[in-house]
Amino acid sequence: SRFCMGAAWRAPKDRDIEKVAELIGVIKQEGLEACCTLGMLTNTQATALKDAGLDYYNHNLDTAPELYGDIITTRDLEDRLHTLEHVRKAKLKVCSGGIVGMGETREGRAGLIAQLANLPTYPESVPINDLVRVPGTPLASTLEDVPQLDPLEFVRTIAVARITMPTARVRLSAGRQAMSEAVQAMCFLAGANSIFYGDKLLTTGNPEFEKDQALMAKLGLQSGKAVTARVNAG
Repeated sequence: SRFCMGAAWRAPKDRDIEKVAELIGVIKQEGLEACCTLGMLTNTQATALKDAGLDYYNHNLDTAPELYGDIITTRDLEDRLHTLEHVRKAKLKVCSGGIVGMGETREGRAGLIAQLANLPTYPESVPINDLVRVPGTPLASTLEDVPQLDPLEFVRTIAVARITMPTARVRLSAGRQAMSEAVQAMCFLAGANSIFYGDKLLTTGNPEFEKDQALMAKLGLQSGKAVTARVNAG
């Protein structure tokens, strides 16, 4: 039901927005909702995307405020919050969540969810990602001796997102490929009601389409399609 496009820009240029606007038009012609994640936006850029027909803008907060500087160095938390303000001002719906399993404490995970839930209007869509430790990346090296996040802690994070943001779509996002069917089932029971379909979620693999279909059938879940693609940043 929704097609999401992502580009690895820190902040798009106006000419980039013009190109993305054309793509949004094509998506809308197919009868799908359109979502983009393009980095930091100005007020003018957010309005241009809204005028092009965009429905959702994704801009994750990523981690708890007190941990942010340890994880992200390309921008600060205020930059992200300003972009979310611009998106809301343009009357776009917000998709914003974060990543767990980065060596944070339970309090850190709670802090991420608390910040999302206490935005002036909490996001309509909340992706919760379990870190995929991609070999060769700095974070994977840092966490080499740190155990993977306990699956039940991930399920608890989903549950707290559901309790604190009751009308949001809580999205079971990155990391599903390494999750058992039982863990994914528990996530749905805890409140997740959306997944990302497709070969990849930006850069890391998703479960095969047939496996997702089989799991939905086992659990008796009705599936509506939402897919994610990458835009060539050029």
